[in-house]
Amino acid sequence: MREGPIARLLLRLATVLVLAFLLAPMVAVVLLSFSPTELLALPPRGFSLRWYGEFLESSRWLLAMKNSFIVAGATTMVATVLGTMAALGLQLGRFRGKAVLVTILTLPMVTPYIVTAAAMFFAYSLVGLTGSLAGLVLAHTVVAVPFVVVSVLATLQTFDTTLLRAAASLGASPATAFLRVVVPNIWPGIAAGAIFAFATSLDEFVITLFMAGPGQFTLPRQMYASVREFLSPTILAAATMLFLCSLGFLLVSEAIRLRAERRGRA
Repeated sequence: MREGPIARLLLRLATVLVLAFLLAPMVAVVLLSFSPTELLALPPRGFSLRWYGEFLESSRWLLAMKNSFIVAGATTMVATVLGTMAALGLQLGRFRGKAVLVTILTLPMVTPYIVTAAAMFFAYSLVGLTGSLAGLVLAHTVVAVPFVVVSVLATLQTFDTTLLRAAASLGASPATAFLRVVVPNIWPGIAAGAIFAFATSLDEFVITLFMAGPGQFTLPRQMYASVREFLSPTILAAATMLFLCSLGFLLVSEAIRLRAERRGRA
């Protein structure tokens, strides 16, 4: 039955319906962002780049975009280093309680962000990090590290640890072995983890709302503020740009994965 033409047709139909259900809201936002008037109607009554022009001419939106990329870039660097080191320790280390430690490290992925944000706010207030750029980057790092850990761990499953012993027998130091043996073999996992960390930080809103200072507006926070003040289609242009960024990150991650698979088969 699963190999019959009817089953294949039903499977394809179900796949198309699910994808349409998931993408329909975003497609509507993209279409409305090109509306020439403030009165939104679907389909739009014309085509215009007016709201994209207002986005690029607005100092508030440009500052929010700059802040988003600064925070996301710093978060990516810190999360990639910490997540990669944690994954290496979990994979190569020999100690009890690995499963418990992996669960703890990935806990921010399943904990509601409102709970994480509230906990961070009170904890960071004790050390004076609330409202600072460093505190915001560290807060985003907490939710970005699990993506790096999971991605690098998946790549390390196929890594041959005998290569490290061979490098050591040839006189390579641990740092040299890591840079010249481990990294070239697991770079797809590191790259994918970094991409997910960047995308997670770029789209983060709840933690930013709790942790950011008065002048630290990121794109999601600026969108929220604009919705409260005045519902302008400029918000749709900003949402479309965020969506295209996330889509681009997803395509890059998939390209890295396919390249690694082809390399593995070769």
